[in-house]
Amino acid sequence: MTDYDDAGVDVALGDEVSKMLYAASKLTWQNRAGRFGEIQVAKDSFSGARGFEVSNLPLGTRIGMALDGIGTKIEVAERIGDYTTIAHDLIAMAVEDAIVLGAEPFAVGSVLDVNRLKDEVGEPFAEHVKQLARGYVEAADLAQVAVIDGETAEIGMRVGGYGPFNANWAAAALWVADVNRLFTGREIQPGDYLVGLKEGGFRSNGLSLVRKIATDVHGDDWHNVNLEGVSLGERVLTPSKIYTRATLDMCGRFEEEGEIDVHGFVHVTGGGLVGKLQRVLGGPGLGATMDNLFDPARAMSYFQQEGDVSDKMAYQTWNMGQGFIVITPNPLGVMQVLERYEDIEGQVIGQVTDKSRISLVSNGLYSQGGWLNFPNKG
Repeated sequence: MTDYDDAGVDVALGDEVSKMLYAASKLTWQNRAGRFGEIQVAKDSFSGARGFEVSNLPLGTRIGMALDGIGTKIEVAERIGDYTTIAHDLIAMAVEDAIVLGAEPFAVGSVLDVNRLKDEVGEPFAEHVKQLARGYVEAADLAQVAVIDGETAEIGMRVGGYGPFNANWAAAALWVADVNRLFTGREIQPGDYLVGLKEGGFRSNGLSLVRKIATDVHGDDWHNVNLEGVSLGERVLTPSKIYTRATLDMCGRFEEEGEIDVHGFVHVTGGGLVGKLQRVLGGPGLGATMDNLFDPARAMSYFQQEGDVSDKMAYQTWNMGQGFIVITPNPLGVMQVLERYEDIEGQVIGQVTDKSRISLVSNGLYSQGGWLNFPNKG
């Protein structure tokens, strides 16, 4: 008689992994204790119902969802055998897409697809899962969200990658907001300042280009190549900064007013610095001039050189040192908030203009100190 094990799915081990991740998720529930999004549990088990009390929400409350994943960055974790930080990328990608709306993320759920949960001799990949779980707890704390639910699926050849343990991971972040405080784009005005928040890595974007360049130049073992004392794999795996708490201090939470006047946010992910600015400023027909950008991460400059990536393409693909941007008439207020966060560095990088283009002084390899101009596509 054929059973599920014959199909390559270990049901019992899958249940054990679910229990492990559930135990980790419970550690995150304290992040919402006494606040909107506090977890209500009907049955304390990994398969039990969990939800939120919403019966007394005021008129004009909006609840929504932001979805994203870590893309091919998971392969870098597979290459160097370190899964401890990949959840930082997962949560950052989801929750900060909610922040740019002017909303407060409060809960995260995810789907972890793996090729298999044990190796060829039958030993479980327990340490890999433990690392994923530890990173999940740390990242949820940084974002002040609760991990409410998750799903792990063992799907064999449908997931590939490097080495024996391969995975894809995607998440949905639930958010809440007062509809009158959601950003529309109309709040942004010429003369508003752009305050960049520094990013020391790639986040989870542009990694397909990085991996192609790395493989073309160094072959399949590229992750072990040394760059100034640190392997390329470690540099590319640098976890995404999570700016959530600081940015919510600025613009306000669902039940709290913000500390300063914020007109908009830019989460610098797919499309790079230029593409994300165009998306935010194009709607109101505005542009930006930036003459004080952060330098790109060392690995970014390295791959730009090795892959002969033009400065224009680099700024349209990678964050080039800016992981997030605050649009505000009060840059001093932004800097005062950031003083409370030792791990987040900010500086004024430019201003909004009434010209429908993005202009910046390049910190790239080929036109350093020169101006680059990009028509605003909206």
